[in-house]
Amino acid sequence: MPPYPLYCYTKGCGRPALFKIAARWSDGITQELKTYALSCKECLPHWLARSREKQASCRIAPGETLEAPGVFGLERGRRDSEIQRVSELDAR
Repeated sequence: MPPYPLYCYTKGCGRPALFKIAARWSDGITQELKTYALSCKECLPHWLARSREKQASCRIAPGETLEAPGVFGLERGRRDSEIQRVSELDAR
């Protein structure tokens, strides 16, 4: 399958997504990134704030863990387990 472009979730933005706002989730056996949004640099503050609000109302079952949403760099051809968190952008 050929690669396809990923765009910012902001309606009408149209810029390529450079970041994934996600939180590490686990049920104690499996682990994955729970995606909240894909964002360009300009829209990142909005999506990070919105993702944190959404996560705060999330219910988890006994044995599950869900970290706070953070910013991860999108890299074509990389799986979620391979992408790196961009900690300096989390703090903004």
